[in-house]
Amino acid sequence: MTVTSIISAIGNNSTIYPLLVRDLCIEAPSKILIARRENMKESKEIANEATREKFIDEYATSAIWLGGIPATEALYDKFMIKKGWNPIVNLKLFKESETVAKRNAKKAATEVKDIVVQGIEYNIEKFKNIQAKDVQDAVADLVKVKNNKGGYEKLLTGKFCAATIIPTVIMGFILPPLNFALTRKLREKKAANAANLQNPTIAATSFTALKNDTFKNFSLQDKKEVSFTGGNITSAIANLRTIDKMAISDGGLTIGRVSTSRNKEEAYVNAYRMIGSMILNFVTPVYIARGLDKLANGLFKVNVNLDPLILDNKKFIDAIKENTFEMPKSKSAQDIIEFLDAKPDSLFSKFAADMKKVTYLESGYRDPRKYVDIDDMGKFMDEFKNFIKSASSSADITKFAKKAKFVKGFNILANVGISSFLLAGVLPKTQYLFNKAVTGSYLDPGLRK
Repeated sequence: MTVTSIISAIGNNSTIYPLLVRDLCIEAPSKILIARRENMKESKEIANEATREKFIDEYATSAIWLGGIPATEALYDKFMIKKGWNPIVNLKLFKESETVAKRNAKKAATEVKDIVVQGIEYNIEKFKNIQAKDVQDAVADLVKVKNNKGGYEKLLTGKFCAATIIPTVIMGFILPPLNFALTRKLREKKAANAANLQNPTIAATSFTALKNDTFKNFSLQDKKEVSFTGGNITSAIANLRTIDKMAISDGGLTIGRVSTSRNKEEAYVNAYRMIGSMILNFVTPVYIARGLDKLANGLFKVNVNLDPLILDNKKFIDAIKENTFEMPKSKSAQDIIEFLDAKPDSLFSKFAADMKKVTYLESGYRDPRKYVDIDDMGKFMDEFKNFIKSASSSADITKFAKKAKFVKGFNILANVGISSFLLAGVLPKTQYLFNKAVTGSYLDPGLRK
């Protein structure tokens, strides 16, 4: 893996890679250190307990948060495949004609209207006579979903619920009480040793008793059933990215952490910490990236919206020099789909595939089970047009591209640095200032004796 590909990965705020770098490598160790330092101001004993609790909390939560959703989805996908369903069929294909109608309604009467160029029935008809085995398999998957839409929707809804609810319950409602129970047990053991007592009852505490005590306020009977109905809702949740599901699970984690707090002061501090973390993880980095890219464009007259991997591609730079870079004729759905199907080997199509905007099968045909977001592809085209225009007007296109790649890479690393500083330094520090204002002490509220 090259340096450029690493920078490209951590610069993509729609994936988990920036979170992986910030959460495991920067945020967790910094929060543990700050928790220890703040508690050390008043008690070394509680500082040791806070360090242990924070270590377990940060790394166990990170492991579940970052890996729980993909792992659960992978297991659920195996279950669906075993049942004869292919989970990659996109339900948006059922809505294509409606989407086109809405888009056309907004256009002036003089404009050329879009036509349906993708959709479950349209794709079946378009690809059914192609003899490549992977295409035939894809068409068979489409036919099965078309004939059993309701059953497929239920499976996808179940997948969404499993992928978000299971990790959330573990992180928010199971892990904290177990962590707190460990602290109580260690305190009891220390008190017994200090008094030179031998208490076999405590030493032999069973897991069942611990579980009953830990979860005495948690009952499935108290929880309301959540049901999802309607194709629109199912289609929306089925097309959520992993990063979107992580944001949803983070909201559930916040509720869990607040509701399992040991006292109201700890609940206040947890609410402050979790809400701040959600904002800094999912909102702030996007705006920082936009701001840095806009600043770079203003200062250096360099358009840096394209991915570093594209800017590092020699064939792309040569195509700009030779004026041979091909794109769809317009941003209409018909022109985009026709181009992607007719020219899968073009640089634009390959870049679109690299950026996960379109998927091609091994035979070279576009995967008819996947949905191509036309609006997103239009924005992708604009990014190329803007860069090519700027590069073509420069004295040296190669140097311009290298400069753009350097600036983009710097912006990505700066974004990671700034957002990490906010998450790993500013947020935990202000959390203890908030704690001091609420409780009059720097000690973690749940650990105060």
